Amino acid sequence: MAGNSFGQIFRITTFGESHGEAIGVIIDGCPSQLEVDLDYIQGELDKRKPGQSKITTQRKESDTVKILSGVFEGKTTGTPIAMIIPNEDQRSKDYTHNVDVFRPSHADYTYQTKYGIRDHRGGGRSSARETAARVAAGALAKLLLKTQGIEIVAHVSSVGKINAPEVAVKNANQFIEEREKNIVRCADQLVAAEMIEYIDGIRKQGDTVGGKVSCHIINCPVGLGEPVFDKLHADLGKAMLSINAVHGFEYGSGFAGSEMRGSEHNDIFSKNESGDVETLTNYSGGIQGGISNGMPIEFKVAFKPVATIMHNQVTIDSEGNAAEISGKGRHDPCVVPRAVPIVEAMAALVIADHWLRNRNTKLND
Repeated sequence: MAGNSFGQIFRITTFGESHGEAIGVIIDGCPSQLEVDLDYIQGELDKRKPGQSKITTQRKESDTVKILSGVFEGKTTGTPIAMIIPNEDQRSKDYTHNVDVFRPSHADYTYQTKYGIRDHRGGGRSSARETAARVAAGALAKLLLKTQGIEIVAHVSSVGKINAPEVAVKNANQFIEEREKNIVRCADQLVAAEMIEYIDGIRKQGDTVGGKVSCHIINCPVGLGEPVFDKLHADLGKAMLSINAVHGFEYGSGFAGSEMRGSEHNDIFSKNESGDVETLTNYSGGIQGGISNGMPIEFKVAFKPVATIMHNQVTIDSEGNAAEISGKGRHDPCVVPRAVPIVEAMAALVIADHWLRNRNTKLND
């Protein structure tokens, strides 16, 4: 079974390659009569598109989205929604050097071995260009969640060994406004300046660096998640690990929680002034037993360094012979600034799907 679809009720299928005519997505299961803000969807794509700044790839794509079906007079009709994003700035000649040579840490070898054929131009289907389709679908999911007061925001919390302090998100719009003040999309302006200088230095050396994106889901209701195999954090983890270059996912206390005692780690229940149940701490990351508990859902996603570096590297060719390959093309020295909207989009797809699934949980709902 091909793995190009995601979700059970709010379900998407993406299509297209990096250097093909277009990429796109089919969205099925979106409720009817949702107002579709095309400017908002385009705005989310603009945050992901290439050529934004000196610390991103210089490929120039407008990433202009067009809705082909499923929307009438500005509202969803309940039928499948098709979105398409043309590719405008392919430079396939940049990839003639790797027709028969496998690039280190890329998907060249595994795709060739699995399928017996591969599109060598920019990685074809394995390229992060595919994530633009996810961002378009995720933007629609975010519009759906906004009708329920659910907001999803993320920012770059680390680049290499440079770490921003932990933040608590109280107001989503204010957080986004602060994050968008700098090209690295870190909500801490002083740390952001340090990150930008570091990434630019790495770029000038022809090298790359990884980083982390921290995501916050606020106003999520209690009860989302389907134990035992579709726990909310399990589906969030799958969603994040499906993003290109992601090598790690942790929620709540994450790996640091393994170093704590139960007496330190337990989140104590209490009631706030409004009479709502909350916890004094949030080491659980807003999820307990695989089900959202009403606290902010918090997780981090770790991205590896981009595999294409502007240095010669030893490798092998398709016949198994020793070869050498040089880095060519237009690539990000660090993916995390453009990964922020991708993380938000995948989180929105998970939460939207689980919100729809949860509506059928109880007989009297």
